[in-house]
Amino acid sequence: MNIFTRRGFTLGAIAGTTVTAACGNGIGSRGPERIDARVTTTLDYLYANYPSTQSLADKSTGMLVMPLITEAGLGLGGGYGRGALQISGTTVDYYSATKGSLGLQIGAQQFAHVLFFMTDEALSKFRRSSGWAAGADIEYAFRDKGENLRAETTTSTAPVVAVIFGQAGLLAGVSLEGMKYSRIIP
Repeated sequence: MNIFTRRGFTLGAIAGTTVTAACGNGIGSRGPERIDARVTTTLDYLYANYPSTQSLADKSTGMLVMPLITEAGLGLGGGYGRGALQISGTTVDYYSATKGSLGLQIGAQQFAHVLFFMTDEALSKFRRSSGWAAGADIEYAFRDKGENLRAETTTSTAPVVAVIFGQAGLLAGVSLEGMKYSRIIP
């Protein structure tokens, strides 16, 4: 019974953490106003802390802003978040991001990310799909030692540039591989 109790406690703690994190993730809240407010706050934070992303935004044909993605895992893992697609600074659609994983993992984390669509073709392909999965056509801009985002000139000509930031939690590594984006009606 002692082993079962430890396992039960551990699984319950992970489930409770996931549910609690999901509450702050906007799953329970409805309405485009809430998503729009989070998107605005996220972009303000991004531009203030990583000024080089402003030039990516200026060059992009559209941006998918995911203010908060929550991931948790104990062997099996998953993640969820909601955000908005903006074209020329105006929200045109709302999306959810879901992720599932299996493997050696334990913990939970939250992060924000923005996908910059650098070509009309990439943006059009994203908008036409019934559920777009992040894959090999994404280039990542990442922090260098000076904590500035580094986006090479080749990166800014990639079809999609992903910027991941604001990480918090105890789950190692963040990747958008396997993340599926679906249009939602909030």
